[in-house]
Amino acid sequence: MSSFQGIAIISDASARAGASTAPGAAAPPVRSGEKYRTAQGFSAIKDGIKAHGSVDRDALLGKPRWLRAPLAAGHGYEFVRRTVREHRLATVCEEAKCPNIGECWNAGTATIMLMGAVCTRACRFCAVDTGNPRGWLDADEPANLAESVALLRLKYVVLTSVNRDDLADGGAAHYAKCIRAIKQRSPGTAVEALTPDFQGVARDVHTVVQSGPDVFAQNLETVRRLTHPVRDPRAGYAQTLAVLAMAKGQRAQVLTKSSLMLGLGESETEIAECMDDLRAAGVDILTLGQYLRPTAHHLRVERYVTPEQFEIYRGWGLERGFRECVSGPLVRSSYRAEQALARNNVGLTVPAAAGRGYP
Repeated sequence: MSSFQGIAIISDASARAGASTAPGAAAPPVRSGEKYRTAQGFSAIKDGIKAHGSVDRDALLGKPRWLRAPLAAGHGYEFVRRTVREHRLATVCEEAKCPNIGECWNAGTATIMLMGAVCTRACRFCAVDTGNPRGWLDADEPANLAESVALLRLKYVVLTSVNRDDLADGGAAHYAKCIRAIKQRSPGTAVEALTPDFQGVARDVHTVVQSGPDVFAQNLETVRRLTHPVRDPRAGYAQTLAVLAMAKGQRAQVLTKSSLMLGLGESETEIAECMDDLRAAGVDILTLGQYLRPTAHHLRVERYVTPEQFEIYRGWGLERGFRECVSGPLVRSSYRAEQALARNNVGLTVPAAAGRGYP
């Protein structure tokens, strides 16, 4: 078995919440925006956003050449795909329609999604299914996850999750159990926790932070002005900043991390304001990537940021004191996460001009 740097996985029971069918029957296809019933018996909406009458399908076309992601093929990709299928596993790479699945799987990297594949929130940029799991959790997930990490001999694992506002603690205790289970079984594995905001409850943030993650991440997603309607009403700009500050305040040695999507209509002044606000909250690592519309029901792209502009924004971040600012059109919050501490933009090109135009 190869020793991967950061493949991450979730159990079939937690993730594959397809439409219920009779034993042995093929599940009927569910179209984007349609409601369906999960295997656990609750209803959800495919890809997170309900289908609606006025759909601007033309906005899905005409992507610039620099957004061409590597094809989902190759020896490494096939090895990862075969491994997750043989062990009845699934990846958030598939659930969230990540454009980097070909590149990352060929490098043996992927990201875990805890607590199922149905989110209680409906952010208008996100393609994860939405619904109310009504308290459902897979009690075996911590042990199964730890076993999978040990089986694949991972050096670095990224844990993310859906929001679970149906749970009294937002799933914090379950999240912490998963981290402790990995650390107990594989003490040499570094864990990055990309968490929900737990509605800003300090006790729940503390539960996760004290379970021992090496990196604690919570995504700001967009600038203050665009937080709503981009994010679900239960999320908030100030709330995310507060959660990140809590994590750093509760355990100073934990690295904190956040991410912004660009191309939703933000100004450069607003990008700079976000960077300043994140640094004021003690955030160590920032990732910047292009927003890509996952379906015709989601928010449209307002602009495509050039690779050169992403490099300039990286310079802004480094000049503000982030220990790393990973910036590029196809960058996502967990993109090459295990390399982020190398301070080399995870291998992406860094021009001599980076930093010019600092606002």
